[in-house]
Amino acid sequence: MNKVILMGRLTRNPEVRYGAGENSTAVARYTIAVDRRFKRDGEQSADFIGCVAFGRNAEFAEKYLRQGTKIVLTGRIQTSSYTNRDGQKVYTTDIVVEEQEFAESKAATAGNGGQNNYSRPSAATSDADGFMNIPDGIDDELPFS
Repeated sequence: MNKVILMGRLTRNPEVRYGAGENSTAVARYTIAVDRRFKRDGEQSADFIGCVAFGRNAEFAEKYLRQGTKIVLTGRIQTSSYTNRDGQKVYTTDIVVEEQEFAESKAATAGNGGQNNYSRPSAATSDADGFMNIPDGIDDELPFS
């Protein structure tokens, strides 16, 4: 089984390209910095992992992901190789993204400390026991009886 789950922050905005032809598929490439669990003196504290997303995942990355965004992704490891212009063989390892989602709220990203701005509607208030008081006369507005 080839399954990877990672959580990290994008090191830069995704690079998105579209294939040629009628049914062009989007391909997004980005790198995430994944913190290491244990830190040793003199060593980097994160791994920088290349990711590639196709189709709708690539379009999602293009539209919503930016440098610094914290995401969780699942995918699979894919290795390949190619010969560069100098004739040297280059080996690559990428994560092919199968699922991706945000790992923190938009408010936390904006430096809001994760505080939300939700407010309870003024028409309904709550008792000390936490239950909402339903205003009189609301029965006519309910879609069920």
